[in-house]
Amino acid sequence: MERVAAAAIVDDHGVVTAWSEGARQLTGYGSEDVVGRAAADLLVEAALRETAAALTGVTVLTGVAVLRHRDGHPVEIALTACPVLGPDGGPHGYVVTAERPGGPESTPAARAFQQASVPMCAFSTDLRFLRLNDSACRGMGAAEESLVGRFAGDAVPADGTSRGFLLNLRKVAGTGTPLRYEAYTSAPIGGPARAWSIEMWPVRGDTGAVDEVAMAAFDSSEQHEARQRLALLNEAAAAIGTTLDVVRTAEELVDIAVPRFADFVSVDLLDWVLGAEEPASDRGPGVVLRRVAHGSVTEGTPEAAVRLGQTDTYPPFSPPARALTSGRAVRSGAGDPDFDRWVGERNARNVGTRASREGAHSLVTVPLLARGTTLGAAVFIRVKNQDAYAVDDASLAEELASRAAVCMDNARRFAREQSMALALQHSLLPRGLAAHAATEVAYRYLPTDSAAGVGGDWFDVIPLSGSRVALVVGDVVGHGIHSSATMGRLRTAVRTLADVDLPPDELLTHLDDLVIHLATEGSGEEVAELGATCLYAVYDPVSRRLVLASAGHPPPAVLLPDGTAQVVRVSAGPPLGVGGLPFEATERELPEGSLIALYTDGLIEGRGRDLDRGTAELCRALVLPGASLEALCDSVLKSVLPDSPSDDVALLLARTRALGADQVATWDISPEAACVSAARQSVLEQLTTWGLDEMAFVTELVVSELVTNAIRYGEPPVQLRLIRDRSLICEVSDGSATSPHLRRAHAYDEGGRGLLLVAQLTRRWGSRQNPPGKTIWAEQPLPPG
Repeated sequence: MERVAAAAIVDDHGVVTAWSEGARQLTGYGSEDVVGRAAADLLVEAALRETAAALTGVTVLTGVAVLRHRDGHPVEIALTACPVLGPDGGPHGYVVTAERPGGPESTPAARAFQQASVPMCAFSTDLRFLRLNDSACRGMGAAEESLVGRFAGDAVPADGTSRGFLLNLRKVAGTGTPLRYEAYTSAPIGGPARAWSIEMWPVRGDTGAVDEVAMAAFDSSEQHEARQRLALLNEAAAAIGTTLDVVRTAEELVDIAVPRFADFVSVDLLDWVLGAEEPASDRGPGVVLRRVAHGSVTEGTPEAAVRLGQTDTYPPFSPPARALTSGRAVRSGAGDPDFDRWVGERNARNVGTRASREGAHSLVTVPLLARGTTLGAAVFIRVKNQDAYAVDDASLAEELASRAAVCMDNARRFAREQSMALALQHSLLPRGLAAHAATEVAYRYLPTDSAAGVGGDWFDVIPLSGSRVALVVGDVVGHGIHSSATMGRLRTAVRTLADVDLPPDELLTHLDDLVIHLATEGSGEEVAELGATCLYAVYDPVSRRLVLASAGHPPPAVLLPDGTAQVVRVSAGPPLGVGGLPFEATERELPEGSLIALYTDGLIEGRGRDLDRGTAELCRALVLPGASLEALCDSVLKSVLPDSPSDDVALLLARTRALGADQVATWDISPEAACVSAARQSVLEQLTTWGLDEMAFVTELVVSELVTNAIRYGEPPVQLRLIRDRSLICEVSDGSATSPHLRRAHAYDEGGRGLLLVAQLTRRWGSRQNPPGKTIWAEQPLPPG
């Protein structure tokens, strides 16, 4: 049975002047049938006297009356008459309300509504309360009688949540469309802050029109809090660990937790975490931690008893020490003796604002653990937020701390590995380049500070026979210790191959084979992708020719003495490690005083800049005047280097020199034994010209042995050359490709001692391959002075 509430207004003469829709539904009479008639006409005769007599009083009367329905059957109602008083204080009419006897809980449906565990309300289309169940009344903190008939906006707080509630009520009343939405507010309308899922739907009458709007509110606080925790963890995953910096990671943990999870957060770390040392095994009775980050909802962080960068000793009873000892989160708060004692000791220091710390009532301390290693502790405290931390909050704190700890450990490991890689790289790179007659050199090496780590760039200047010099620059793919170690192996290999005096293209071919071997080393299979680029150039100060070959490396730039700078056209071969493809040498004659610039791609590559633009900027920078090569190095880096280089940068500048005709003497030797004495005589005369008579004895023996071997074991043409540089170099060339070697001669052997004698009398000796054959050379130091 439906609950029908009817109302009518009767004047002091007993005439009906107003008639509600509820009265129509109750009696079947419309307002056009009743207004203007006597109210007594609707009453059953037997009950008329009692009811009519009651309506003549001036006090509120209630009772049971019997109405005559329009179709003739009697309708029993509970009737209430309230007088409307005039200016004289007497009744000028009555407001009469009526409903079925037994009240709203007379049916099972009504009782179910009234006793429902969720707040439920019914509103008129003009948003006035019609009915509230017991749960809604408890949430509102008022009785149903005091709310029925009131406008809903007058009974709720004037805030954004209430405005949204009224807006949705109007939408349902106006459109007749049910809706559901969520709100975070106090009860349905008041009380402690909770999350609610609110449903509103229209209630239609017999004609299908919307007569009322019903509302039910479901407490979704647990689901809301779970979503909030999940959202916080998702944000933490993106916001914590954006850099490989330990302190910045700690600051990110503070930023994500304040104010959504805590009013104050501090992060303290063990000292070794901030350095390159390994974890300390013994911490002693107290735990010493260094404050690296803290934050608060209050400006200035007045709760902090320890300043940033300072250390503090945490006694065993303190929450941080207990968390580090147990390896689990520790919840504590006001009333806990250990908590009160710890706060009291910190207040005694008179650091920060004591009142702020005394307001702290709930705390969670979480150890920062990563890969089984304890890094420090994070403390989360609530001061203004009156909700104490629960078990779920401690789990959330552990999740946040775990994320931060792993990122801190990654940053620590990266810093340690980068430091080791940088130290290794510095130990493998040249520690200063010796002066050389062929070139004047200057260099710069800048390791990257990006998250990728130190790269495998390298450079070298290698003295060769005949006063020549090799200029090398290379770049190993990747970053870190592995790349630095590979760089060291390649640099050593280049020096070894250069000592054999291989031409640039042949040297790169051997180096390519080495890289392929390194990539498959250990398992017989390709276990990793290992590659490198390299540029190898040889400059001869006698012929002033530059011979170079590239293995996937950017070509060098050359500044000529006339002030023009250009990139050398090089047949770029494949990077080292590809295998199966040839390398081609490029030869170019350079005027004395030319400047050669070798570099790695980190100098010319950058975000938004291609290689052509980078090399063009390099050529422009080389033209700038510089007081010295060292100053020019700095000027080039300043002009060409990107603002934020993402790779290591190696730059090698070499200014060429040339040996004049007065420093070189050359003789063509006939392949006859009799010509050896003539060669010795020519050398002695040249030494006299150069003022090196004191070197005549050793030089004569060396020339005699080398020329004799060339005539006896080699092939024509035979040529003898003396070079006076920072040392005296004797070279004998012939057309045979067979290289000599030292051997031990037996007592009765007639030969085999010549090269051994040369090796003992000179500083160094060797051989190199030439296009027509080979050259044997020996080098002696010039006398002092």
